[in-house]
Order: sequence, then C-alpha cells, then structure tokens
Amino acid sequence: MGEIINLNRARKARAKAEDKALAAANRAAHGRSKAEKTLSALDRQRDEKKLEGKKLEPKSDE
Repeated sequence: MGEIINLNRARKARAKAEDKALAAANRAAHGRSKAEKTLSALDRQRDEKKLEGKKLEPKSDE
C-alpha cells in the first residue's frame, strides 16, 4: 500500500510551489533594484540634455 497523504495539504503545497515559480519568473522579468532604476533614469536625463544641446534653432525671417 502507498503512503497516506492529506490531500488538502498536498493541494496547498502544490499551489504554493506554483506561486513561488511565478514570482521567480516575475522577478527575473521585471526586477531591478532601486539603484539600477535611478542610474538608468540619470543616464536617460543626461542623454536628453546632451541631445537638446545639439538641436539647431530654426531661422526666423522676421
């Protein structure tokens, strides 16, 4: 005979394992630390400022 298991506990354990797997996938897809987000925002601002400085002004014929 096989081992007797509590089906409710087995169901909950399986659901918990699935949730952990989903959380790990989400962390891999979306997870960045606050420092990484701040650094990329600063890089983006610096690039925008550099680009803005290189724009040519339109000539006005007035």
